[in-house]
Amino acid sequence: MSEEKLSFQAEVSQLLDIVVNSLYSEKEIFLRELISNASDSCDKLRYLCLTEKALSSEDSENLSINISLDEDNKKISIIDNGLGMSKDDLINNLGTIAKSGTKDFMKSLTGNKTKDVSLIGQFGVGFYSAFMVAKKVEVFTKKAGEDESWHWVSDGKGTFKITNIKDVNRGAKIVLHLRADAKEFLEIPRIKNIVKTYSDHISIPVNLEIKDEKGQLTKETINSASALWTRPKNEITNEQYSEFYKHISHGFDEPWHTLHFRAEGSIEYTGLMFIPTNRPFDLFQPERKSKVNLYVNRVFIANDLEGLLPSYLRFMRGVIDSPDLPLNISREMLQDNPQLRKIKKGLTSKILRELKDRIKDSEKYNTFWTAFGAVLKEGIYEDFEKKNEILDLCIFTTLNNSSPITLNQYINNLANAQKSIYYLTGENVDILKTSPQLEIFKNKNVDVILLTDPVDEFWISTTEKYKDYPFKSVMVTDDEIEKIDAKDETEKKIKNEDKTGDVDIKELISTIKEALGNEVKEVKASSRLVGSPVCLVGEEGGMSLHMERMMKQQGQNLDSPRVLEINPKHTLIKKLSKQNKELITEISLLLLDQARIIEGEAIPDRANFAERMSKSLERSID
Repeated sequence: MSEEKLSFQAEVSQLLDIVVNSLYSEKEIFLRELISNASDSCDKLRYLCLTEKALSSEDSENLSINISLDEDNKKISIIDNGLGMSKDDLINNLGTIAKSGTKDFMKSLTGNKTKDVSLIGQFGVGFYSAFMVAKKVEVFTKKAGEDESWHWVSDGKGTFKITNIKDVNRGAKIVLHLRADAKEFLEIPRIKNIVKTYSDHISIPVNLEIKDEKGQLTKETINSASALWTRPKNEITNEQYSEFYKHISHGFDEPWHTLHFRAEGSIEYTGLMFIPTNRPFDLFQPERKSKVNLYVNRVFIANDLEGLLPSYLRFMRGVIDSPDLPLNISREMLQDNPQLRKIKKGLTSKILRELKDRIKDSEKYNTFWTAFGAVLKEGIYEDFEKKNEILDLCIFTTLNNSSPITLNQYINNLANAQKSIYYLTGENVDILKTSPQLEIFKNKNVDVILLTDPVDEFWISTTEKYKDYPFKSVMVTDDEIEKIDAKDETEKKIKNEDKTGDVDIKELISTIKEALGNEVKEVKASSRLVGSPVCLVGEEGGMSLHMERMMKQQGQNLDSPRVLEINPKHTLIKKLSKQNKELITEISLLLLDQARIIEGEAIPDRANFAERMSKSLERSID
């Protein structure tokens, strides 16, 4: 026998520290996680036997999970005859976090050990929950189709050992050497209750090995061993739905909404789908994979199959089971299967209809939208057929409303003469609300949608209108906003006040443009400003300021000069028009930097800005 001692990946060591020292009260979930992993292993073997000839001789009909209690030695074993693991599998699955998104996962750790334990299951490494109750964990395993058997052992303190051992049965046997404070998990009633609570829905039989009165070892199946989604809805409790959701999502939250249905027609399928309450940490991974399990006649096929759901619904969790899909077909061919496309179309419509019903409860819907709105909005530009349905489901923070509203609510409250839906993009709602670009809209009581998700820049640029109302950026000044009456007499008073003449404004604009040079694309008089002297805007039809910042953050070196608008009615601008060229140049540079600051942009030359500011303050004191 050869023994090899290895160290855990740094991230795993951090996870183990969280688990071992966890304050989490329901330590019993370790059994749920290990049974769930064993069930997945059995499902994978069953599927591989259908597609790989080399494994066709493996027995995939009598799969089971056995729990063995050893009270004398304080051990509990979870044994399955599923796919099993090779040496590489042991290293990759139990020694490292091999899947993508490790960095994002580690960032999501809060430092609150109670909360962080829930993330471990969600990340799909629930095996480590065994260390909540065990001082040492052993794994004896043999992978289907391979000859070698392996023994893995660790105390969870930084290292693990792998040894090549004599032949063991296919699958995996996980042995937990229990801590002194975990003796309750050697009690038969306690184990039965845990399995019934958390794992009753698993379609693989979970057996408890029990010694009878004569000392003979017997097996008692302690779960229903029937797929939950095949049962009638009136026979399933909310608690059973909840535990099934936690089983497939590896989450600890409750489902926000449950969909259990049967579709009949040209293709039949059953669905048990859940919308989570909490956002999975890996929701924005580049792969954007669906996490819905596909079964064919209760035989597991895949849990991340492209083509089952559009990527903008990837927050869904659950099961789809159809008797009409072929079993003996590769995943690649299945993804192009016309029957699967029909399922995707029907399933997508079903989910969007359910969301439309849920939007009526605005408080509850806000919870969903906060978690998944940014993902759902991807469908606006990705799914032309469903574009309008998705727009109906969107809610937005606006200038005039304390709570998010739908687009229908927006257009039902248009100002007089308003025919467009106005919007402004940026990074933060509070900052957007102070933007000078909104001054005329505030004055005229015109509501503006405030868009702060990165995805907003993409869908709004590809969406011309909602119903008969065009989307229009507040950056674009047109006749429409001018025709809308102000909410008070402010604007009328301003119009009647003495203001700088046209000739003076033209001369001032020319001088400012000369002073700023290539720092701006153009200088022009503004009709949007009420209380501010200047603002920066994008060129009509060009890239928004927010989009440009996003592109720069992605490493794209963009330097598009902006348009500086000046407010002819502002006292500062009036006084500036009467100054000499040198002072106009100095103040113009200050005003440009001021406009940059308001937009959340960095000042390119802070030293010169500070010097000009000091000079300006000196003059004001004199």
